[in-house]
Amino acid sequence: MPSTTRQMAAVTAALALSVTVGFVASPAFADPRETDKTATATGYGGAVSTVDPEASAAAIEVLSKGGNAADAAVAAAATLGVTEPYSAGIGGGGYFVFYDAKTGHVGTIDGRETAPAAITHDAFIDPATGKPYNFTPELVTSGVSVGVPGTPATWERALERWGSLSLGEALKPAIEVATRGFVVDETFRQQTEDNQPRFGAFTSTSSLYLPGGAAPAVGSVFRNPDLAETYRLLAEQGISAFYNGPLAAEIAATVQAPPKTATATLPVPVGHMTTADLAAYRALDQAPTHVDYRGLDVYGMAPSSSGGTTVGESLNILDSFNLAEMSRPDALHHYLEASALAFADRAKYVGDPAFVNVPTAALTDQLFGKERACGIDPQQAAVKPVAPGDVSSYDGACPAGPASLADDKDTENISTTNLTVADKWGNVVEYTLTIEQTGGSGIVVPCRGFLLNNELTDFSAVYDPSDPNRIDPGKRPRSSMSPTIILDDGKPFLALGSPGGSTIITTVLQTILNRVDLGMNISDAIAAPRASQRNTAAVTAEAAFITAYGDQLAPYGHQFTLAGAAGTSAAEIGAATAIEFRPDGSMVAAAEPVRRGGGSALVLKPLTGDR
Repeated sequence: MPSTTRQMAAVTAALALSVTVGFVASPAFADPRETDKTATATGYGGAVSTVDPEASAAAIEVLSKGGNAADAAVAAAATLGVTEPYSAGIGGGGYFVFYDAKTGHVGTIDGRETAPAAITHDAFIDPATGKPYNFTPELVTSGVSVGVPGTPATWERALERWGSLSLGEALKPAIEVATRGFVVDETFRQQTEDNQPRFGAFTSTSSLYLPGGAAPAVGSVFRNPDLAETYRLLAEQGISAFYNGPLAAEIAATVQAPPKTATATLPVPVGHMTTADLAAYRALDQAPTHVDYRGLDVYGMAPSSSGGTTVGESLNILDSFNLAEMSRPDALHHYLEASALAFADRAKYVGDPAFVNVPTAALTDQLFGKERACGIDPQQAAVKPVAPGDVSSYDGACPAGPASLADDKDTENISTTNLTVADKWGNVVEYTLTIEQTGGSGIVVPCRGFLLNNELTDFSAVYDPSDPNRIDPGKRPRSSMSPTIILDDGKPFLALGSPGGSTIITTVLQTILNRVDLGMNISDAIAAPRASQRNTAAVTAEAAFITAYGDQLAPYGHQFTLAGAAGTSAAEIGAATAIEFRPDGSMVAAAEPVRRGGGSALVLKPLTGDR
């Protein structure tokens, strides 16, 4: 990441340019924010960790003016919609978890996208061939993949339940950044280049992100005046301006007739979303999942997310073993085996509870976890895929009878973003939001400045009535987003989350184990190399993990494949954010030091000289 001095030089150079849209710098940028990235910050009064310095600065600005954690989280999320538009934005959805210091309770909001009412069970089948569309680029770059966005409704509901600011006040920092611009870094340029064939297929997307046919240069200033105007519309009229009226009509029209360029060669299947779908959307209040792990209360996101149940079940399985007294290879072996067992149950049982009878209580029951732990051989990795457990009959005793194997093909993409915020009153937010694919559907709503999601690709591609993640009208696709808040004796101990598709679950789980069982501080727990076992024959792992532990885990029978080798964008897993709460009242905000170019951790009142 370039230094602030270098960024100012880049801004000065950009001011001399006369280029349209994404490259025009605003005079307001004469007073830019501090944009260096710091991976760890310790202090008092409030803290934030995001992947982006502008978003972290927005949250700190809100906290410094008396806003609370919910206010700051919405401000940060809206800013990420400007600076991380290929991972999040108002065209997507997510899950919001809040610890209320006044009540001591954890609440959640399900802001997942929904399938349009007119969607059919064969929506992902190419009528020309009778076979499923190719997943990429056809299906991921389409109107049929777009779900009804939930992010604006999530922001409004979070502020109604827990905030102190209006939506308009919370959007001010993001409006400023969209107006004055931000400095393009290597990640933004690379993601734009990676998406150039998809972005180039649409007039609205290419004019915003590929002016002149090229991605923005590193060091240039990117502005999004259309998004600033869209945010101003929401600030003035509330989210009814998004889900009703002209903007809703424009969103529906964009899905039904994507604005293809004259030279586009992608087929771009059209979608089914209508203004009635948008008007009917609601973000849902729901209870969190809860498990006890080593005396800590771990709260997560219940279905439609599979994060809370799968992280929770994995912890219940591991609670049967003393990882702290094991050798590192033994502990990692148990971690990998536990996550495989939990992923088997995820595939078998988890979907949208409005459509599927999800056994959430059983999946997070300590007795069920204890019984599933019987499936771990301390010396040998099981042959994958392992069978799911039987949630209809369990008593915590070995041996346990398996259920029938589920057919689960992972199509969940890696591009998501996560943020963690805490305030001086002790309130805490963990929020994961996404537009699915890096760049979502690739379709910008014309003159509105935001990309639409391709979240419906998280449904199973082929309809099977027995599949809990089958596609149905109005249904929310299963997600792996795992925003997690951990309490110790009723008080916040740790809040964390990550992007990464289905590896979100294992990233959160491994970070918890690193911190709680393996004795790492939270910064080292995030930085440590990662591996992800999702009930597959080979374990997906970062190169550093394979180098450090591959030979030590080989005698157990574990085989590894390098992250990124199967067409993902980078050979890394996740990009976590976290805040740890110390007994003396200080907070440690921690972000990635390297992954995704490094994250940004800030505190309101820094404690100097202390990591």
